[in-house]
Amino acid sequence: MKFTKMHGAGNDYVYVDARSEDRDWPELARRMSDRHFGVGGDGLILIKNSDVADLRMSMFNADGSEAEMCGNGIRCFVKYAVDRGIVPNSGASVSVETLAGIRQVAPIKEDGSVTGARVSMGLPILTPADVPVKLESAGEYGAGPVLKYPFLMDGYDLPLSFVSMGNPHAVTFIDTAVAEFPLHTVGPKIEHHSIFPNRVNFEIVNVDSPNHLTARVWERGSGETLACGTGACGIAVASILTGHSGNTVDITLPGGTLKVDWDGQGEVFLEGPAQEVFSGEWA
Repeated sequence: MKFTKMHGAGNDYVYVDARSEDRDWPELARRMSDRHFGVGGDGLILIKNSDVADLRMSMFNADGSEAEMCGNGIRCFVKYAVDRGIVPNSGASVSVETLAGIRQVAPIKEDGSVTGARVSMGLPILTPADVPVKLESAGEYGAGPVLKYPFLMDGYDLPLSFVSMGNPHAVTFIDTAVAEFPLHTVGPKIEHHSIFPNRVNFEIVNVDSPNHLTARVWERGSGETLACGTGACGIAVASILTGHSGNTVDITLPGGTLKVDWDGQGEVFLEGPAQEVFSGEWA
């Protein structure tokens, strides 16, 4: 089985053209994602046919769990499809079916080659029950956004903002430099906390200026990743709603910088790089 390794700002995945493949994908995701005994990556992404869009993207985290959507992964997905002629190399947007809905992806080219993409990431979901998050006093929050929800973990005061971009996110803004925060110990505890019935992606953020943030992400099912596209969108939405930033913001993660635009009402737009690393054959 042929595969390709790709990454978007360091968020790396193994890609397989599965239009004519049928395998135990969760088990294969666990094996291929292993960084010592496999290809290595944050998960496995499959290219499939779709009845409602140009193509369908299926993705599995490194632990084999299926995820709804990945903003970095979908940019590489479209680069893969354009570079291999699966969709026309016309420069037009590519529609991609995901578990979070259909996403429109506009390739960005340099010298005729796809180097990145701008993704229409859909509307942010802010109603707690739909994120989903179970709050002790859920009735007092209703359908409005929950921002700076009081939350303590391992002695850290981590007021959380809850956002779903088709997958759940809990965002906190901290004064301590994100590089110094013990994400490897706090992250998994928050991911599996009882208030998150579907687990959660957890983001810690420093506000550098109204148009620049620095962040790290503990990604559900994969652990800390160098970048997270839906996480960057969740961070931007929370930052705008809490008054930390304007409607366009650059978010620097360990693997690179992503640009997010949100007008406060409509869809969120994510822009960032897409790069192929190598291809091979899985025996």
